[in-house]
Amino acid sequence: MLSSTRRRPLARASVVAGLALATVLSACSSGQEAGSGGGSGGGSDDGALRIAYIQKQGDQQYFVDQAQGAQEAADELGVELDVVDVGTDANKAISAIDTEVARGVDGIIIVVPDQQIGPTVAQAATNAGVPLLASDDSIEDGSGNAVPFVGFNGTQMGEAVGEEAARLFTESGWNAADTRVISAYKQDLSVCADRVQGARSTFEANGGGEVEVIDVGTDNSATGAQDEAGAVITANPGVKHWIVWGCNDENVDGVVTALQNSGVSPDDINGVGLGAYLACKPWAAGEATGMRSALFISGAEVGRTAVEEMVQALQDGEDLPAETFANTEIVTADNYEDAGVVCT
Repeated sequence: MLSSTRRRPLARASVVAGLALATVLSACSSGQEAGSGGGSGGGSDDGALRIAYIQKQGDQQYFVDQAQGAQEAADELGVELDVVDVGTDANKAISAIDTEVARGVDGIIIVVPDQQIGPTVAQAATNAGVPLLASDDSIEDGSGNAVPFVGFNGTQMGEAVGEEAARLFTESGWNAADTRVISAYKQDLSVCADRVQGARSTFEANGGGEVEVIDVGTDNSATGAQDEAGAVITANPGVKHWIVWGCNDENVDGVVTALQNSGVSPDDINGVGLGAYLACKPWAAGEATGMRSALFISGAEVGRTAVEEMVQALQDGEDLPAETFANTEIVTADNYEDAGVVCT
């Protein structure tokens, strides 16, 4: 388990960013037009910097928290912030880039709905002379260079989940023969693959090697995970005990809900969430739940840090750091409040 400090610092990488932005940053910081090819830059009429934060799935609690953290940082720094929710629509994300460039933003932060649009959005930002920062989901430009990134190390997150799942399995004393793991995630998203692969390898290395793992493809929503899990539960009537992990809290919450709705006792479920923003709800309500623990990740910290990194680059004429990672920690019903998890 990592440190349980309430505000977890983010470690900044010093590697030079993949996009060559240094030539446009000084112009952006002064509020002048940056670059060529139609980019306007310039921020707002009063000279304040303007940044766009384009998000996917803005109604999910993690991204709600992220937008709030970003706005708090923008207010503290005297920056104007446009938060744009594009849902899961990749075309809307591409259009949002054009719209924000036309509005004269000085920098763009984006959580892409689909990593395949990375080259398109990177090229649009480069053409406009506007620095681009990827949040949460990494992306590459058309040459395969990574766009500067703020978020989490997916493999390390998964390893923490897998270690916790192995601990719970060992302490439960369950027989591997009548136990199954449901690993639920959006299978075409690389960050999800990193997380669940990290969980599986660490779980197997720490005593879970004989437990069968069932991969379940979802849309990363709680409802989607619940729907997809139903067929797996029906197809395994002899299973007595279930271990659940996934790409995010939604996946784990959905599968745990499906198991409990099918008659599986919470005592026979070891769910390890990823996010803690949904995992904490039954804990706060004092309800019996198969959600045993969760890896706490703070969307607010990522949003805040993304804005801070962008503003520093614009004001100081620096390259954006190639990678900025947030720390994480396992929380339970006993310590989630002390760790800073806010249940809404």
